Amino acid sequence: MKPLGVAVVGAGYWGPNLARGFSNSADCELRWVCDLDPARAGATARRSKSARATTALGQVLDDLEVEAVAVATPAASHAGLVRACLGAGRHVLVEKPLALSLADADRLAVTAAQCGRVLMCDHTYCYTPAVRMIRDLIQSGDLGELHSVDSVRVNRGRVQPDVDVFWDLAHHDLSILDFVLPDGRVPTAISARGSDPLGVGRACVGWLTLDLIGSARVQVHVSWLSPTKVRTTILSGSRRVLVWDDLHPTARLRVSPRGADAIGSQAGGGPSAVPEIGAVALPLARTEALSGVVAEFVAAIREQRPPLTGVASELRVLAMLEVASQSLARDGAVMLLGIGRRSQGCRMPAGYRAPDASSRGVTLSGPSRTTGAPDWV
Repeated sequence: MKPLGVAVVGAGYWGPNLARGFSNSADCELRWVCDLDPARAGATARRSKSARATTALGQVLDDLEVEAVAVATPAASHAGLVRACLGAGRHVLVEKPLALSLADADRLAVTAAQCGRVLMCDHTYCYTPAVRMIRDLIQSGDLGELHSVDSVRVNRGRVQPDVDVFWDLAHHDLSILDFVLPDGRVPTAISARGSDPLGVGRACVGWLTLDLIGSARVQVHVSWLSPTKVRTTILSGSRRVLVWDDLHPTARLRVSPRGADAIGSQAGGGPSAVPEIGAVALPLARTEALSGVVAEFVAAIREQRPPLTGVASELRVLAMLEVASQSLARDGAVMLLGIGRRSQGCRMPAGYRAPDASSRGVTLSGPSRTTGAPDWV
């Protein structure tokens, strides 16, 4: 089968990685690298045998051999670039977030569905062996009833010019949560508090709390200002506790018995500790997440189906982020979320349906109309 002609727009932080991923795939031909900085575009293009550099998106879209475009530019430019690429009949892979508002992302979903193009979000962590295994362990019931999730994602990072720390870092945690939770454990309420010690006009440190159906609660701590980089998530179930330390050199995923047992309480009335058996490191496949992203994007286009991390999952994440922003503006007030549903293997929000698409390609799911916030928020 002829390789898929691809262009990468944006050669800053993540674009060169996407360019490498497409270049390394036998199913793709990287034809262009586009960036407003000609030096950056040229440096990235030279790492590929087939790519040319340009500063003009029009030159990319004039190339009829380009069937798909990957967008990795600053967040504020995503909506406009995605709209232009879809309008030119290209499939699009876009770095998170899809847009800076749910309404804009909603309109892009409609556009993709109407023109029959694949619109996929680069939720890279969902393609890691660790997150795939977490999903399997939760959905198989091996952890038991999920009681809590505690995530810390902090580092001394770049203060983004167009989004706060929730939209930058917590987006990862929310997309992972959306990916691994079974159908019946969707978020029902959210609360966000943050601080701006640098005085940049947006939260640089934040704490996010989500309530799930049942009694489970999710806590997420994110920061651009930590001197130490931490990427740790603890998932506590009624049977086992799963620890994901993404920076651990040899044991990224460890499972152990739960830490306390309410049955057989001590005389004082408190829970008695479960005898320490020790954590067991789970073996993980040695595969790169980026190669999984590229493979899924190509497969969705060729098989004419929604991608695993398609527009539906991104809309759910953006809905949570928008409500979190409302909570942040109200000093952490608890805000209710609509309850989503999943269907046909693709997790879909309630009230979300597939409009008619052209016969040129994929039928994607999209909202029936955009009238302010969709009815599933």
